Amino acid sequence: MSKSILVIDDSASVRQVVGMALRGAGHEVCEAVDGQDALKKLDGRKFHLIVCDVNMPNMDGISFLKAIKQKPTYKFTPILMLTTESGADKKAEGKAAGAKAWLVKPFKPDVLLNAVTKLT
Repeated sequence: MSKSILVIDDSASVRQVVGMALRGAGHEVCEAVDGQDALKKLDGRKFHLIVCDVNMPNMDGISFLKAIKQKPTYKFTPILMLTTESGADKKAEGKAAGAKAWLVKPFKPDVLLNAVTKLT
């Protein structure tokens, strides 16, 4: 079944790779360049999952997590952090802010798709 997924990353190439993997599996993808851009796209549309980078300009992934948890419509939307950050401290911070899963870049598309299946 097709899911609607928001992909947030300041790297166009990462958005492209993630988007291709997700679209290839039949999902609908919406892209945002950072947390602020993503918040503008959370306009009431239903997203089954959000894939979010940690290190981004304007608003980083952890700040975005905290902001989205304040929005009743998106409070329970699962968030998968896709990042180069592999440190336990960052993971703990992400989990505390509401991240459901953590995938470290570079990633294999099938690992991403397995995570999507588990979270949606």
